[in-house]
Amino acid sequence: MKFHTEYITLHTKTKRAYVHITPQVQSALKTSAIKDGMILVSAMHITAGVYVNDNESGLIKDIDQWLETLAPFRQDYKHHQTGEDNGDAHLKALIIHHEVIVPVTNGKLDFGTWQQIFYAEFDGQRDKRVLIKVMGE
Repeated sequence: MKFHTEYITLHTKTKRAYVHITPQVQSALKTSAIKDGMILVSAMHITAGVYVNDNESGLIKDIDQWLETLAPFRQDYKHHQTGEDNGDAHLKALIIHHEVIVPVTNGKLDFGTWQQIFYAEFDGQRDKRVLIKVMGE
C-alpha cells in the first residue's frame, strides 16, 4: 500500500465560511498516482470541519442557518470564561465533524452524482490547515 500526504492552508475572509475543496483533493489524488484506495480529508483545527454534500449555494446557506440555530453565537458559553469568544464554533465543528473518507476507484474520487468536499470554517480570518492523505495501490 502506498501513502501520499498533502496539506492545504486556507484563510477565510469571514468568521464562518464554507469552502469547496474538491479540486485540491482531486489534485492530491492525481499527484499520488494511486488508482484504488481512499482519501482522508481532515480539518486540523477544533473550530472547523469537513463534510460531503451538494455544491449548491442555497443548500450552503441552509446548512449555515441550521448550524447557527443549533449552536448560536452568544456570550454565555462557559468556554468564554477562559478568555475565548468562540464557544459556538466548537459546537458547530462537533456537528459537522472534522474529517471525511472518500473512496478512490480507477484513479478518481468515487462520488455520487452531486457529492463534493467542503471545508467548514467557524472561527476564521486566520490561517488554518487541512490534511489530505491518499492511501491505496
